[in-house]
Amino acid sequence: MSPQNTIERALAVAQCDDCIVIADETSSANLRWAGNTLTTNGVSRSRQLTVVAISRSGAGTSVGVVSRAGVTDDQIEDVVRAAEKAASESSAAEDARPLLTPDDPEAFRMDAYAGSGGPGWDDPVKGTEIGVFRGFASALGQAFDNAASAGRKLYGFAEHSVTNTFVGTSSGLRLRHDQPTGKVDLNAKSADLARSAWAGTGTRDFSDVDVAALDADLGRRLDWAARQVELPAGRYETILPPTAMADLLVYLYWSSGAKDALDGRTVFSKPGGGTRVGERLANLPVTLRSDPAAPGLRCEPFVIAHASSRASSVFDNGLALHPTAWIRDGDLAALVQTRHTADLTGLPVNFLITVDFHGFKEIVDKIGGVWLDIDRRYFNNNAGTSPGYPARSPPPWPRTRSSPWSATTSTSLVKGRAQRRSRCRAARWLSSTPSKRRASR
Repeated sequence: MSPQNTIERALAVAQCDDCIVIADETSSANLRWAGNTLTTNGVSRSRQLTVVAISRSGAGTSVGVVSRAGVTDDQIEDVVRAAEKAASESSAAEDARPLLTPDDPEAFRMDAYAGSGGPGWDDPVKGTEIGVFRGFASALGQAFDNAASAGRKLYGFAEHSVTNTFVGTSSGLRLRHDQPTGKVDLNAKSADLARSAWAGTGTRDFSDVDVAALDADLGRRLDWAARQVELPAGRYETILPPTAMADLLVYLYWSSGAKDALDGRTVFSKPGGGTRVGERLANLPVTLRSDPAAPGLRCEPFVIAHASSRASSVFDNGLALHPTAWIRDGDLAALVQTRHTADLTGLPVNFLITVDFHGFKEIVDKIGGVWLDIDRRYFNNNAGTSPGYPARSPPPWPRTRSSPWSATTSTSLVKGRAQRRSRCRAARWLSSTPSKRRASR
C-alpha cells in the first residue's frame, strides 16, 4: 500500500476526536573506503508510520503517539488503536491547540508548493540509488591515486538519502515533502598513521562535491600536523576554523528554544525573567537567517512534528514556515518556538534554521577576518610547508572583540579534546583564503 493510502486508511479507522498520521519512506545509499580502497557499498529502504491520537474532553486534551517501522496493511488499525489507548492514559497536554485546517491562513498551501517545483500529494515516491555516486566515485578514485603518491591514506564514507514525508490530519490537511540529504566524511592519515586530518561537506546530490579540493585540504592539514607542540591538559585560547564555527552554530540552534529561554535555562534567558530577544549579542554586523526555499538548502516548508517537546508541538503540524532572521546585525531577533510558547513569550512562531557553511565562510571573508586576542607572542615556523603560509610572529594585542563566539568562550567546548589528547596542534586561519588571513597588524 502506498504511503498516501496508508494515511487515508489510518484516518478512516480512527475513533479519537482528532488524529494526525505521518508516513516516512526513506531510501539510503552509501560508499565506504579505507586505505585508498573502496570497501563496501549498499542501498537500504525503510518505512515508518506515526499515529498521533488526540482525545478532547472536559478534563483537558490528551495525546498518544505510537510510531512503528515496517507496518503492513493489516497492522495499520493496530497502530491507531495503540495510539488511542496511549491518549486515554495520558495527562492533559499543555500545548493543546485546534488542528490546522486547509483554510487556516497559517497552514501551508500544498497547491502552491507543487506549482513551484515541489512534489504533489499523489506523485510516486522518489528514492535514491547507488548511481548517485557515479561522478563522485570517479573523482574519489583519482584522489586515491594522488594520496598514495603523496604517502597518504584516505578513509571515510559517503551517504545519500531521500526521505518522502507525508502528513495527513483528520482536519483535512494533506501535505508532503521530499528531502534529499548527503554528506561526505573524509579522513587522511600519514603513512606511519601518526598524523590524521578530517574534512567533510554536505550535499543534496553529490554533483557539487569537489573531492580534489577536499583531498588537497587534507594534505595541507597533515603538513601542519608535522610540527606539534606538547602542552599539558588545560584551557587554552584556540583559533577555530570555519568548520568548527559552523558546528558551534548548530549547537546554538539546539540551545535556542524560546521555552527554555523563558524558563531561565539558556544563555538567551534574560536575568529576572523573559528572553533576550532584541538584545545585542555581538558588535559585528552578523546576520543568521534561514529560508526553507534557499537554493541548495531547501528543506520542509511546513512543520513536521512526530511528537511534542519543549521546542515542537504535534498540534502545529502543517504550520507554514517562512524566512526568518535569528540574529540581525548582531542583535538576537528570534527564538525557536511553537504556537503554545508564542502565547507565553509574546513572540512570533519560528521553527526552522539551516546553517550554510559556505555562506558562513563568505561572511568571514566579507568582514576581512575575525580578530581574536593573542595574550603572548607565538612563533609559527610553517614557512615552506604549504603554499601561502609564511612564518608568523604576531605580537600580543588587547581585547577588542565582544562576540559571544569569541575564543575564550569557545575554548570551553574544546577543553575535553585537549584533555584527552594532551596536546594542541597548530591552529590556523582566520578566513577561507590565505590572502585574507589576519595574523598580525
